[in-house]
Amino acid sequence: MTEETSDQADRSYGNSLYPEDQKKVDDFVSRGINSVERKPFRPMRLILMLIVVVTALSIFSQFLARWAGAY
Repeated sequence: MTEETSDQADRSYGNSLYPEDQKKVDDFVSRGINSVERKPFRPMRLILMLIVVVTALSIFSQFLARWAGAY
């Protein structure tokens, strides 16, 4: 089975909706919360922020422990 034949056999590449139904889907996607343009997700920024917050909380907890006399 060649790549071209496998693409033709895979129906997920084709549109399986009737034109009226596709218009309803397009209308729904273009209004309300779905119409808001979003910034791309940046996983490295999230990881960096997590590292900073966890480090800051760890330092703060060490400070509190020394101040309270636990050490």
